[in-house]
Amino acid sequence: MYVYVLFVLGFVFLIKGASWLVAGVASLAKKLRMSNLLIGLTVLAIGTSLPELIINLFATINSKPEVAFGNIIGSNLSNTLLVLGIVALLVQFNIQQGTIRRELPFMFLSIVVLIALVNDKIIDQGINTLSRVDGLILLCFFSIFVYYVFLLAKGSRVQLEEKEVDVKTHKGTSIATLIVAGIVFISLGGQWVVNGAVALARVMGFSEFFISATIVAIGTSLPELTATIVAALKQDINLAIGNVIGSNIYNIFFVLGITAVVKPLNIAGSYNFDLGFLLATAFLLFIFMFTGKKNVLDRGEGISFLALYAIYIIILVIRG
Repeated sequence: MYVYVLFVLGFVFLIKGASWLVAGVASLAKKLRMSNLLIGLTVLAIGTSLPELIINLFATINSKPEVAFGNIIGSNLSNTLLVLGIVALLVQFNIQQGTIRRELPFMFLSIVVLIALVNDKIIDQGINTLSRVDGLILLCFFSIFVYYVFLLAKGSRVQLEEKEVDVKTHKGTSIATLIVAGIVFISLGGQWVVNGAVALARVMGFSEFFISATIVAIGTSLPELTATIVAALKQDINLAIGNVIGSNIYNIFFVLGITAVVKPLNIAGSYNFDLGFLLATAFLLFIFMFTGKKNVLDRGEGISFLALYAIYIIILVIRG
């Protein structure tokens, strides 16, 4: 029983620990005179994917590739279909041209690259593995994306305002406390979530991929969901939507990249369906931007996203 209590507490520790760690590192970066723009593009942006990263690191160290892979696929699907779907139900909103031109193509590209890298059996008759070389390739794409966004933001006043952040500075002892406490909390939380996911899968008779792609993924997406709903209610949605889409890109290029470098992941061929579903949702989001009201995600499209998410969950249940 205590495993399930720790499983729930793990999410709390992960989210709170990530918040403290990001605050501490961002404040340290500010003291080292790093620009607000660069802090926003690196420290704070990576911070949104920190819970996924910690879970993946513990999963791969404990030889649980299904947990690691399911966490990323499920998190990206919940970000796109669940988070954007719920927000579209609450309020019809515009997605800025900069996000459509900049982040959406990279989100689509990240999925295509991932599909190509994990399908060794189709491409060269090998075993489907996300190898260390594949991880380095993903990290190279991540570096290109950050550099690309940095250049665009520096060249545009509007995008500069989008990416610049107001970083709160702390005293040296406070910075150290935030960083140390953050590391301790995310370390405990990550291990508890992975242990709980494995235990739940065993008791419920589902695969570890199922648990990580649903319960774990929704848990790690809670900060994005909460922040985006609050932003929608305050009619300040643009930055939050950009962060959701950016989080999807960081999850694949950065989180899976780091995960594979630490330890290669063996990917079962059946997960091509999940990757294809993820690719289809990214394509659908792109199509929605040019149908109906241009650059607008309305309630009807939000309902479509939520229906697709429900269909995906049903398919996972049937598959086990």
